[in-house]
Amino acid sequence: MCLFLSIGIHKLQETGGFLRLNENTITKDAFRRQKLNEEILSCARDTKDPGKNLGLYLLETNFGGKTLKNPIDPGIFQRLENKWARREYFDDYTAQCRSIWNDLVYFPVPEPSNNVSAGVSYVDSWMFERNYGGKRGHEGTDIMANKNQRGFYPIVSMTDGVVRHKGWLEQGGWRLGIVSPGGAYFYYAHMDSYADIEVGDTIKAGDLLGYMGDTGYSTVEGTTGNFPVHLHVGIYLFHKEEEVSVNPYWALRYIENQKIKCAYSQ
Repeated sequence: MCLFLSIGIHKLQETGGFLRLNENTITKDAFRRQKLNEEILSCARDTKDPGKNLGLYLLETNFGGKTLKNPIDPGIFQRLENKWARREYFDDYTAQCRSIWNDLVYFPVPEPSNNVSAGVSYVDSWMFERNYGGKRGHEGTDIMANKNQRGFYPIVSMTDGVVRHKGWLEQGGWRLGIVSPGGAYFYYAHMDSYADIEVGDTIKAGDLLGYMGDTGYSTVEGTTGNFPVHLHVGIYLFHKEEEVSVNPYWALRYIENQKIKCAYSQ
């Protein structure tokens, strides 16, 4: 009888999708991809806890693999929380989702306040093939400069945080890594130059980090010109002893209209 009961409970969990939530959920490819859409982003922007709410959406839709049974309306997140909140690992999972979304404040490339053309573009290039140093998947989003000029586009911090890493990486060139208050690691790569900041400094969202460039793909510090000017944005979570990359594309879309205004050089 206990065996049949156990099997029955397991089948109910499968039916409800509850097995998607476990201690290793954030390490799974489906979660890391962060498959969202504009409708759910718009709804989450109007809430006080977007990380929890988007995390609930991902769980309920099998990480974007299926559509919601009910329409997206102001009550959708409360209904989903009623379903998922009592499940084991929910609090840990929610904390990780919050660390991605709740600390976001500004898009990393400011908008010109003077009469300067400084457009950028980006696409969802998660796990696109990259070949430098061996074939691998692209763990980030590249914000491409319409004006291919190194040192022209300022870069600002998307979040508050503390500078953990600064300096040269073979693949990333001149890079900065900032840990936000929620514990996520925000990575800015291929920079041309830095603002006056050092490892250990406290950063506020919107602070100048430096300027967009084309550094990297070399063991020689300062190498430029191996690709067009752009900013590589990465977001990483920490799980046990593992560093887990997640797709920044929808996070950037979430803050796309939240831009610092500043004067660009003519």
